[in-house]
Amino acid sequence: MKRFAMTTMVVLAACLLLAPGWAWAAGGGASELVVVADTRIIDNGLMRYVANLYNTDVTLFATWAVVLTAFWGAFLGFLMDFCMKRTGLDLNSRKIVEH
Repeated sequence: MKRFAMTTMVVLAACLLLAPGWAWAAGGGASELVVVADTRIIDNGLMRYVANLYNTDVTLFATWAVVLTAFWGAFLGFLMDFCMKRTGLDLNSRKIVEH
């Protein structure tokens, strides 16, 4: 009985490990996938520039993404600091009271 249970478990484990390979064997080989932004329906000039930049120069697109993310982070940080000062919470002269 132990031998039958062990054989069944080994066969079941082999089937589970081989199942993805059997599924992939059904289709043809994967071809190179090209992802592009559809610029035919974009009317806004800035959005068209960004979409064309994504399609043509991924390095410059990534550079713009990093620069704009840093800009928006700094802008939101200064805006929230300004809002906090207006409400009376000055975070620049905070005294640490933790023990």
